[in-house]
Amino acid sequence: MTTRLALACVLGLAAARPLVAQDPDDAIRVNQVGYLADAPKVAVLCALAPRTVSTFDVIDARDRRALGPKRVIAAGAFGPCVETYRLDFSALRTAGRYRIRAGDLTSPELRIGADVWNGLADVPLRYMRQQRSGWNPVFDAPVHTKDGILVDHPTRAGEFIPASGGWADASDYLQYVTTSATATFQMLQAWRDHPRAFGDAHQADGRAGANGIPDVLDEARHGLAWLLKMFPDDSLMLNQLGDDRDHMFFDVPVKDSSDYGWGKGGPRPLYPCTGIAQGLLRYQNRATGYASTAGKFAAAFALGAQLLGARDQAFADTLRRKAGAAYALGEKYPGACQTAPARGPYFYEEDDWADDMELGAASLYALTGELRYRTRAMAFAAQAKVKPWMGADTASHYQWYPWHNIGHFEAWQRGTAPARAELVRYYRDGLKAVAGRANNGFRVGIPFIWCSNDLMTSLAVQGVQYRRMTGDAQFRELEQSAIDWLFGVNPWGISMVIGIPAGGHFSRDPHSAVSRNLKLQLDGALLDGPVYQSIYKNLLGIHLSRPDSLARWNTGFIVYHDDWGDYSTNEPIMDGSANVLYLLSTLHRR
Repeated sequence: MTTRLALACVLGLAAARPLVAQDPDDAIRVNQVGYLADAPKVAVLCALAPRTVSTFDVIDARDRRALGPKRVIAAGAFGPCVETYRLDFSALRTAGRYRIRAGDLTSPELRIGADVWNGLADVPLRYMRQQRSGWNPVFDAPVHTKDGILVDHPTRAGEFIPASGGWADASDYLQYVTTSATATFQMLQAWRDHPRAFGDAHQADGRAGANGIPDVLDEARHGLAWLLKMFPDDSLMLNQLGDDRDHMFFDVPVKDSSDYGWGKGGPRPLYPCTGIAQGLLRYQNRATGYASTAGKFAAAFALGAQLLGARDQAFADTLRRKAGAAYALGEKYPGACQTAPARGPYFYEEDDWADDMELGAASLYALTGELRYRTRAMAFAAQAKVKPWMGADTASHYQWYPWHNIGHFEAWQRGTAPARAELVRYYRDGLKAVAGRANNGFRVGIPFIWCSNDLMTSLAVQGVQYRRMTGDAQFRELEQSAIDWLFGVNPWGISMVIGIPAGGHFSRDPHSAVSRNLKLQLDGALLDGPVYQSIYKNLLGIHLSRPDSLARWNTGFIVYHDDWGDYSTNEPIMDGSANVLYLLSTLHRR
């Protein structure tokens, strides 16, 4: 897959050198994409052995000193780094290409400019298209067209319900409303909030060619169409397609060999929300209701109806009606509709649901103007308050998903003055909790659980949204540190988004059958991200395929492996990629 990113240089210096990839052995970590002129700018020196550094300089493309000497900020040990130093060059605002020198160390080239992030918000859509079920433009063929058969239902088990479409959740081919509805909402939200960040280079089916509709809306509509199939009537709310029997095979989607008892490559099971524990084989979840899924359905449908009405009123009318029906089920059956395990003990242990119902109610209020939805949104907000992971050391997988409470931002936009102040406080309290844990060289305060990169992305997004709500910049450095971590300011010096920037240091061997078997670069895919050593060592079925190329950086309390054998840190995730898409849209400047 060809990688072409619109990264225009604003420098205008004839002697500017090209951006080079971060070498894994470089000790000065920089954001590989670059820095906005008005943003905080901090590189981090990670020393694997004791090293004394007092000052640093910033050198321009002609080897002239652009800033410095400046004092470093000693920040102690972190992970494999026995010492870290923060190199703050925020005072440098002139567009250009630079390097940082500290003692005998020199950083990779970095960029400063107004346009360093422009053109990147569309890149995660490349991964979303690759993840499509139904017609898949990457393979130029239909995939998973035989879905699905209803299971675990008291009266309708065994019924065939057409459910082809949507996106595979990760590098397996399971499909969840939990992640798909969130991803759909985030893409719609990104276009609503930052329409200039997106272009039109693809048809609705994902094939190349402009169709007069921004590609992000084409992709969101693909998600909405599948979500409608997963809510076929007002009494049947489906939550999951397939289960972990999928993991017995490692095939590309056009050759999927999974067998659920109906033949290889045959139909897959459809799990409904029932409000009771589910799992057809050895393991079961702890489901208690419908609301966590119903709220996500309602939100995606309501925002879709609001944004797509001018283009397709009939489709928007369907979405509007289904939004109300989904929300009503959430009110009727409060509680969490968790994903279902089978052979293994792993499932999305989401046990909160008030945040989802808040988002659904806020989105329905924006669509309909009915005050009852605003009232309910604030009631649910008071239940949800601050995401519990903010300030926590650990959490079960997807326990408090989605990672930032999107509903607070949506409810704030149309709330009363007292309500807006309360919603702001919830966001501020969450950011304070993370900041209180971020007293380290990289200024990171998230727990390194499964999908840590998605948490990091959500932290950055919450920071952006908080600034827009308040004008308060007290968490700007925390927000920027999360962005920087994702794009190279981490112990491994790796961008956690494949293909960004083009030619950068990012995963070349992700946990993906598509990448492994077809040698396709999964541009725009967010990786799971580093996890605690304790988590990694206790997961089932992980076997590195070769000696660890990053071994010297995996000696601390967290690990990351660029190896297809590590599904815990190096697996691309669909919903996280949509989250990154929203973040990248906020960084677009024009």
